[in-house]
Amino acid sequence: MTMEIGRRQLIQLGTFGLGAMSASASATLARANGFTHGVASGEPSQNSVLLWARYVGSGDTKLTIEIAQIADFTGAKVAGEVTALASRDHIAKFVVSDLDANQWYFFRFVAPDGSKSTIGRTRTLPEGPTAKFNIGVFGCSNMPFGYFNAYAHAAERSDLDLVMHTGDYLYEYPVGTYPSTKEALEGRTLDPGHEIVQLADYRLRYAAYRSDPDLQRIHQLYPMVAMWDDHEFTNDAHMSGAQNHQPKTEGDWEVRKRVAEQVYREWMPVRDREDGAPLWSKYQIGDLATLFMTESRIGGRSEPADLAAALQGQENIQTALETFRDTIWQDPDRQMLGAVQETWLNDAMRQSRASGTKWQVWGQQCVMGELKLPQEAVNWLADDAPAFAKARVAVGALAAKVGLPINLDSWDGYPKARERALLGAQEADADLIVLSGDSHNGWAFNLETNSGAAGVEFGGHSVTSPGLESYLSGADPATAARAVRETNDQLQWCDTSNRGYMTVSLTPEKATSTWHFLDTIRAKSTTMKGSESRTVMRGQRRLAV
Repeated sequence: MTMEIGRRQLIQLGTFGLGAMSASASATLARANGFTHGVASGEPSQNSVLLWARYVGSGDTKLTIEIAQIADFTGAKVAGEVTALASRDHIAKFVVSDLDANQWYFFRFVAPDGSKSTIGRTRTLPEGPTAKFNIGVFGCSNMPFGYFNAYAHAAERSDLDLVMHTGDYLYEYPVGTYPSTKEALEGRTLDPGHEIVQLADYRLRYAAYRSDPDLQRIHQLYPMVAMWDDHEFTNDAHMSGAQNHQPKTEGDWEVRKRVAEQVYREWMPVRDREDGAPLWSKYQIGDLATLFMTESRIGGRSEPADLAAALQGQENIQTALETFRDTIWQDPDRQMLGAVQETWLNDAMRQSRASGTKWQVWGQQCVMGELKLPQEAVNWLADDAPAFAKARVAVGALAAKVGLPINLDSWDGYPKARERALLGAQEADADLIVLSGDSHNGWAFNLETNSGAAGVEFGGHSVTSPGLESYLSGADPATAARAVRETNDQLQWCDTSNRGYMTVSLTPEKATSTWHFLDTIRAKSTTMKGSESRTVMRGQRRLAV
């Protein structure tokens, strides 16, 4: 039996103020006592869900968890006890078991002095025949660029069952770098002010982000499944290093990786991981869908191919591009997921299909569809565009002439790995839907191999991070989107100018993605500019026309 949650019950959960959280305020909150950052839940199953809170006491503090099916906690029961450990930044996480499937629950943490956390709401996954399931998809939330209005809008809804974060939950840069001081929104400054590298740095940055009222609210109301992308570590991270990690000044990469993962698992509603345990996971949504969450950064990803290095000192650029295309770029040994995870995903898709599950939904970080830069893009740069943007567009246009993509840090940089993944979906006879983030823009692709249709991709735009339009500011967004679409055969639709979030609605017959566009992120508002939807019918593996 499913309990419907109406607006009256949402009001019972309380609301947050709409003011900005300044750097000094977030730092003060990080050092405050008691329950400091709301509550969260995540990683649901049919009979369990993980609950999260932060309680700062004089040391370790034992908390009691209460859970109920009614918002006023009538008939509440004690679900268990958990200790908020000072050594884990006072974070408490507890997996509640023996729950009913397909059921909303309310929960709260209680301290020894009787003080209570914010009331949270969560739900378990359905089992058996399932008629509908709705997922909210978020990614790329850079706090200084603007308000988290996407979270605020989604929190006002009453039709979501689960939220997903595809990565770049926060950013590692120092104040004044992405965004620049000029671009940063007043009142959205971060702690610490320098780039986050050490354990204390990462903890302070999460504390600053989680001080945001709209981010707290989305965690309060919905269970989340999540996986990091690169900025939870540092820009363009891979298994053996990162573009934004300098060992001479920032230490050993393996140490930074361990620190970043530790703090992610402290501050996010995700399970801790024992050494050697897999980074990937799956969730069964009744007979409707299996949701796979993979990891494509630190576990098995090879270092991205370096086109700039391949062109360095070459007199014949055309020949150098063709050589790069035919050798380094096509190297089958270069991995995105790593061999073990790749095998797991193929097997899991086959098992899902064999069980009669209708959709195989793959949540992952980077755009999978093929994207080449239109030749006319060189004319879209504003006169005052930075030098790096001009260089990137110029090289991208040249690369496109020989069939090379613009972004080698996405799946486009690993074409053989992508081919193996899509062939695996075809061999499993999967009804594959790929959900991705990272690019900051919205995309709808038909995914194909030489064998034909392999599935579709719904690529989510960002909560606040700027997209393609920030580089190609000399072009009308509609003109740029049309040219990008016409240049890439698999691309069926794109948006290159809006911020917001996606919702994906699954039924036994069809799956529909809707991209929701906010009117602004520079002021507190949930006013929407519009939306766009695309649908795939089960068994078609192509977007409906």
